[in-house]
Amino acid sequence: LQGIFVLGLPYALLHSGYSGLLLIVLAAALCCYTGKILIACLYEENEDGQLIRVRDTYEDIANACCKKLSPSLGGMVVNVTQVVELIMTCILYLVVSGNLLSHSFPYVPVTEKTWSVIAFVTLLPCIFIRTLKIISKLSQLCSLVHFVIIFVVITYCLTQMHQWSWAKFRLSLEFENFLVSVGVIIFSYTSQIFLPTLEGSMKNPGEFRCMLNWTHFFACILKTTFALTAFLTWGEKTKEVITDNLPSFLETLVNLCLLTKALLSYPLPFFAATEIVYSCISNDNHYNYRSPLLALTVRGSFLLLTLLMAVFTPHFALLMGLSGSVTGAAMTFLLPSLFHLKLKWKKLSSLEKCADISVFILGFLCSLAGIVCSIKGLLEVF
Repeated sequence: LQGIFVLGLPYALLHSGYSGLLLIVLAAALCCYTGKILIACLYEENEDGQLIRVRDTYEDIANACCKKLSPSLGGMVVNVTQVVELIMTCILYLVVSGNLLSHSFPYVPVTEKTWSVIAFVTLLPCIFIRTLKIISKLSQLCSLVHFVIIFVVITYCLTQMHQWSWAKFRLSLEFENFLVSVGVIIFSYTSQIFLPTLEGSMKNPGEFRCMLNWTHFFACILKTTFALTAFLTWGEKTKEVITDNLPSFLETLVNLCLLTKALLSYPLPFFAATEIVYSCISNDNHYNYRSPLLALTVRGSFLLLTLLMAVFTPHFALLMGLSGSVTGAAMTFLLPSLFHLKLKWKKLSSLEKCADISVFILGFLCSLAGIVCSIKGLLEVF
């Protein structure tokens, strides 16, 4: 997920100036914090004061918080939110794949939507993915491709160091453009949906907090370096996707790498979404949701849904921004802080309570601002 947003970070600096550098660091700290408190909600102390994992998923946490209202209300809300965000992410990868193929082979008489269909065909084997082991291998390849892209862009930027100037940074900001920058920067770190499953699959879950600290630290360093070098290179000419600024021979190479990354990234949100649906079907209807026929039906339906929306939904980018402002902010800031306050209130210090409340308010404001900007964009289009 982070690779697609990283390419927009130099453009975010264009509209946020020096404050953008601070935002990259702040977003890393906040997302790392909400990841930790979310995982803390999976545990309760036993009679001996030892922490025991009593919940397994985001859904379990939500159900525990809303059990007085309804045993399954919280889980239902979380599941719908997760599935919407994951499906929109899958669709985004298809749209991006079609766009990248179209730009990489401009002389081939094929439309962008047709390229999306061609990309979709390569993703059909996702129907047969059953475990996270395969996903982890694909993610490793995805990370490798991601570093190749970053290396190529940064290396080119370093060759242009002679024309760098700090004067390119803005001091005055336009509020609406600044909000766009905030969204790009914050959502380049989001991963909360996957954290309960990730922590539960670790050989030593006790190392989770340390892992989260180091991954966000290095992500912050990498993103700051990437965004800064790219912006100093192109300044006011920085485009929304930084690869469009590269010379043609490098742009084609990087676009093909991005295409590979997008296709390798697709299986993770796809697998997570189908797993949620499987669980709901199993709980509601007492079916064996691992039956091969049902598995193929659900996965095939999800694949087809992502293709149809990628090809036939007009102004998908604006709709993605609208849904992302709601689901992304909710899953990253609003719900983790709210659940942590609900489940751990009596054990939290005053400082921890203030931190959770502050994160909740910040997430609400980011969500509200994103919704307003997205609706405004949709109204202008229509």
